Amino acid sequence: MLAIEINNHYLQSTDRAIPQISKNEVLIKVAAAGINRPDIMQRQGLYPPPKDASDIPGLEISGTIIKIGSKVTLLKEGDKVCALVTGGGYAEYCTASADLCLPIPSNYDFIQAAALPETFFTVWSNLFDRAKLTKGETLLIHGGSSGIGTTAIQLAKAFSANVIITAGTDEKCDFCTKLGADTAINYKTHDFASEIKDLTQGQGVDVILDMIGGDYFPRNLKCMNFDGRLVQIAIQNGPKSEVNLLPIMLKRLTITGSTLRTRSNTFKNEIAKQLLTKVWPLLESGKIEPIISTTFALKDADKAHHLMESSQHIGKIILTV
Repeated sequence: MLAIEINNHYLQSTDRAIPQISKNEVLIKVAAAGINRPDIMQRQGLYPPPKDASDIPGLEISGTIIKIGSKVTLLKEGDKVCALVTGGGYAEYCTASADLCLPIPSNYDFIQAAALPETFFTVWSNLFDRAKLTKGETLLIHGGSSGIGTTAIQLAKAFSANVIITAGTDEKCDFCTKLGADTAINYKTHDFASEIKDLTQGQGVDVILDMIGGDYFPRNLKCMNFDGRLVQIAIQNGPKSEVNLLPIMLKRLTITGSTLRTRSNTFKNEIAKQLLTKVWPLLESGKIEPIISTTFALKDADKAHHLMESSQHIGKIILTV
């Protein structure tokens, strides 16, 4: 099968054997695969795959099941699904845990479906399970125009939160407000901490979803309301920051974070169940939808990575097989 492997920090096409499934897995003929920041980090040598995962990058796919494991009972050959995987997505065939396969929403094509798993699992787990975002609270999303950001905007609004986002261009800010964000701040032309102080009359936000890290951390603390929760899901500006602990104590702040890839299938399956009951109906009804920026052929995965690294896109970048 055609697959994309990492060779000395570069992506290259290769010919691999079709992977074998375990008793609890299915084999999927891949139609499309999502591009995510962890793929970039893996290529750069900064995010090695778990020891039991494929070395081929790719964390989310859509396609058709062509083989099922001996213990799989709820899926069958011919089912069209999207799936969260720990690796192997940049290929013509990929194995997936049966527990992490979700049906493709009605009227969705494979490209739209491939944009769902990694992003929706991540946003749901961190915003609603970890940060406990509730109706009427105010959420700050850094990187509002990213795949994660556009998903978080829509889910937060669907569950009646107020949303402020940051983005790096006026075009991205305008897109996010049209998508549903209440306020968008261009972080290149405005100090987001000062802007949020004014927007909230000095009160601050209740939850921050941050994928930037680094020097954003102390500025985030300035933006937070009493009992606020900061959820760190990536560190594009680096893992280190100098921190004043006093605001954390005085405002009773909660600082947390997570990565998804290394969590157990049992943990991820619980997220899948919540998505199926609470989010899939919103997708089916058209109330929310994945935002697709661009598609590339599988063999052009390097071009897809270059686009993501340029930050010129809005929404998801998808590979088609």
